[in-house]
Amino acid sequence: MTSLRTVLATTAIALMAVVPEPSFAQANARGDMIRIPGGHYEPLYGSARSERVAVSAFRLDRDPVTRGEYLAFVQSHEEWTRSQVAPVKANRASYLADWTTDDDPGRALPLDAPITNVSWFAARAYCDAHDKRLPTIAEWEYVAASSARVRDAARSPEFIQDVVSLYLSRARVLPSVETGGRNYYGVRGMHSLVSEWVEDFNSVLVSDDSRGVGGRDHDFFCASAAIGALDPTNYPAFLRYALRSGLSGRTTMQSLGFRCAA
Repeated sequence: MTSLRTVLATTAIALMAVVPEPSFAQANARGDMIRIPGGHYEPLYGSARSERVAVSAFRLDRDPVTRGEYLAFVQSHEEWTRSQVAPVKANRASYLADWTTDDDPGRALPLDAPITNVSWFAARAYCDAHDKRLPTIAEWEYVAASSARVRDAARSPEFIQDVVSLYLSRARVLPSVETGGRNYYGVRGMHSLVSEWVEDFNSVLVSDDSRGVGGRDHDFFCASAAIGALDPTNYPAFLRYALRSGLSGRTTMQSLGFRCAA
């Protein structure tokens, strides 16, 4: 006759077999920054000798910086208010253009919506003031390649189509960062909310890049865009590359925000 101890042991083993381990996102559910393990990122352009770029472990903000957080920043850093920002650091005609005054972001959007209309210089200053930095292209793209369940879904046709759909359906009136869906790591809103500044955005403009065509060759963004691409089917990556190639450090856009890394 089977003993009670044997039955309990058998039941425990069965439960262990069917109960999944917690996801990486669940493990990182607490805290405003997410620990990202090291790995490799495959850039849009490269060569047979350097297709994958090593990415060291780092931390990334769970959400984009919000309007309320940026308001607190400018209140303690007057040089970054709308009326005081240096023209060489931001396009003053559009910097925080949707704000009512220097210290009033208005009521058209919630304070927990992503901050936009900020320049690269301003984004860097914000991160620096919080002992952080902007993520690099490699870091940002490495995290952005994950779906809700898969760590690296960059070559998944379904994931690529989902990202394209998210880009096309972004709300003109920005919602709360709380609405941004989590990816595998637990980072939210990488594709669904706004485009985001990265530290080395202008590296795509280097004239001796792998394409050898110079950074602002507009024909590149037409049919010739796939030439030299490691994955010519990754349309969202082409869109991000094109956006970055058109930016300067002073640029501000209604659809461009940021998050910090460390």
